[in-house]
Amino acid sequence: MDDEPPPGYVTFVATHLDDLRRETNRLVGGDTEAAHIYMDVLADVAGHWRRLSWRRRLLGRPDAAREYLQHRLAVRTKQWRDEQIYEVDVRVLRPPAYSPEVYGRGGSLALRKAGLVGGTVRSGVVARADAGIAWCQAYRRQQWHAVGRRIVFGVLLIATLIQTMQWLSVDY
Repeated sequence: MDDEPPPGYVTFVATHLDDLRRETNRLVGGDTEAAHIYMDVLADVAGHWRRLSWRRRLLGRPDAAREYLQHRLAVRTKQWRDEQIYEVDVRVLRPPAYSPEVYGRGGSLALRKAGLVGGTVRSGVVARADAGIAWCQAYRRQQWHAVGRRIVFGVLLIATLIQTMQWLSVDY
């Protein structure tokens, strides 16, 4: 796994980030403490990105990553609900149907010029940042798993050596 996310992953996150946030918010009932779930889901997808891209290319399943994203979202949401020590009240939040005008007819001069002036927000920066954070979390998780595998291999190797030496030593 590389240090930086591949362009395909960044594109995938940029495409699905708004829908993922909206769906996560809907599933947890608007709980602000559960906003980390979508980052955990993105980290899960990042950890399996190579396998998902192989599945997409070799098996001809173009929606493999999206299907895995939906699966991990369901699993993470279920884990979050199981960890709650109180009854979870899930409410679907809808945008308000009526939003009053801040200013009267026409609004202020700044509001009238806002339509003419281009936006200063760089597009895709939030998605690129979230993709980078999720990729780093998956990279760290992969490194810890590699350390764990090496420790288990070392313990098994030492146990095998001890067992072999006991088996070879014969008491006459």
